[in-house]
Amino acid sequence: MPARPLLLVAAMLAACPAAALARDLTVVARDETMPDALHRMAAPAFAAASGIPLVIQSWNGGTDALNAQLKTPGNTWDVVEVSPDELDAGCTAGLFEKLDWSAIGGKDHYLPQGVSDCGVGATVNTLVLAWDRHKFPAAPTWADFWDVAKYPGKRGLRKGVRGNLEFALMADGVAPGDVYKVLSTSDGVDRAFRKLDHDAAHILSSGDVLMTSAPAGQIVTADKADHRNFGIQWNGGLYEVESWAIVKATPDLWQAEQFLYLAGMPALEGKLLETAGIAGLAKGANGGLPDDVHALSASYAKNLGVSVPTDNGFWHDNLAKLQQRFNAWLAAH
Repeated sequence: MPARPLLLVAAMLAACPAAALARDLTVVARDETMPDALHRMAAPAFAAASGIPLVIQSWNGGTDALNAQLKTPGNTWDVVEVSPDELDAGCTAGLFEKLDWSAIGGKDHYLPQGVSDCGVGATVNTLVLAWDRHKFPAAPTWADFWDVAKYPGKRGLRKGVRGNLEFALMADGVAPGDVYKVLSTSDGVDRAFRKLDHDAAHILSSGDVLMTSAPAGQIVTADKADHRNFGIQWNGGLYEVESWAIVKATPDLWQAEQFLYLAGMPALEGKLLETAGIAGLAKGANGGLPDDVHALSASYAKNLGVSVPTDNGFWHDNLAKLQQRFNAWLAAH
């Protein structure tokens, strides 16, 4: 089902008696990039169409924080951006509404990665290999990242186990599609840590780096804002989808659904990509954009196709013990 034009959305909202009586709609997004972009683009459009102010807040995430907030008497959150873990936990616990897909455009309007019982895809976040093209003109691989003898220079990795073990295995020759199969065995975990042992001091060095793992959206916005020349290697990136979820029993359910419809319009998602590096999941969101723009989108078919979906089930079951081992490894280096 194609996205409705904004004028049609406005007409539908105006025809709804509840719209005139509803309180402000509160949308809570992750981090800083999404809230700022929504303030500039979605809020004016939604207010113009509905006559309802859109209150945009931010939060830092966490299932415990989410559970506490949504069970607080007088909670004002209506729509919240959540990670896969938070979405699964909130849906299972009955904190979110089961989505009426006919009210927000239909499942076929979105990429399959953005469709679930309680959530509709808000953005694709991909952790990629990024590098400075001024220092390294070619496109490096994860194997190149580890080869500091052949390619001298500082590297950067997040100081956490999640993501680093996957990248270590790919650098060691494991095919991207087999990473979690290998990592689910004790030998695979040992193999990943052995790879981390190689040049660990170089990889964890601080300061300006030749290559680093980083969220693709941050690289895109830094490239634009600071006029840098950073490259992104999508092959072997790790991605996960953050979703919009409607809080259970919100008094503004209809308006929340209209926000999701508006947020899923390809034209709006295209603007979010151009201005903030936010990759949406509506089909057609990357269409009509210049090649150099949609080539930087995490949801662009060529980029998504060579990236690896993060296995959140694996990390749910193994994060605590592997983080403990990673902390011990880090302390030894």
